[in-house]
Amino acid sequence: MLQSMTGFGRAEQAVGDKVFLVEIKALNGKQFDLQLKMPSLLKPFEFDIRNLLQESLLRGSIDCYITIKQNGSAKPVVINTDLIKGYYNQINQLASELGIDTNAVLSSLLRLPEVVSPSTEFLSEAEFESFKIVIKSAIKELVDHRKNEGQSLEKDLINRIQNIRLQEESILKFEPNRKIKIKEEIKKLLDEHVGKENIDNNRMEQELIYYMEKIDIHEEQIRLRQHCEYFSEILNTEEISKGKKLSFIIQEMGREINTTGSKAYDIDIQKCVVIMKDELEKAKEQILNAL
Repeated sequence: MLQSMTGFGRAEQAVGDKVFLVEIKALNGKQFDLQLKMPSLLKPFEFDIRNLLQESLLRGSIDCYITIKQNGSAKPVVINTDLIKGYYNQINQLASELGIDTNAVLSSLLRLPEVVSPSTEFLSEAEFESFKIVIKSAIKELVDHRKNEGQSLEKDLINRIQNIRLQEESILKFEPNRKIKIKEEIKKLLDEHVGKENIDNNRMEQELIYYMEKIDIHEEQIRLRQHCEYFSEILNTEEISKGKKLSFIIQEMGREINTTGSKAYDIDIQKCVVIMKDELEKAKEQILNAL
């Protein structure tokens, strides 16, 4: 099953006096690019968290936001009472000299440097194991979202490749008449500009054979058919991350379609080529979102 790179997962759970909240958002990205925001309590475990996210999500632009709530506060803090007393004594002395009221000075004191600082509390190993359950729940929700998006993505890609195959089959039907028309047009031009009596038929046949070999599109059509079949095979594999591989196959398909168009010299085949190019461009846009 194909998975999309986009998704969202959220999990929240209380553990003791703490509430862990994890939100993960995934968007398109060529590589694994993680933006991780978390409280200082989890800093000692940052490496483990990053590894867990990378192993589970594989690829994409990932934004992970982690918060820990405790006693109704999103960030446990410590008030430096000794420092605030020192500030107050100096302010009170200055206020007495200037005759200023100090009744509402507390809110201002709390904003002074280093009065309020993050708590130095640490997270125990047991609490981190509980936290891992929460982040895994958020990851699972995101992966489920990716799978649902991937189903729609896969259906669309299958439809695009089928449409290209249909056009390739149409080209095979046009191919015999194309060669006949090209030969007739060349002979007609030679008759008009050179004259039948001045044409060396043996030499002309040799040149026609050489020219027809140069514009032959049989090999391109075989390779295009093989690329389409390989694309379908990759879609049906159990491999989780296959977006890059599918993208490479689409590039090869594009080369064969472009070469077919440059060699065609036939309006009906050119119409098929235009339709194939349109389907291929739509497939390229979709594959950018594939994991």
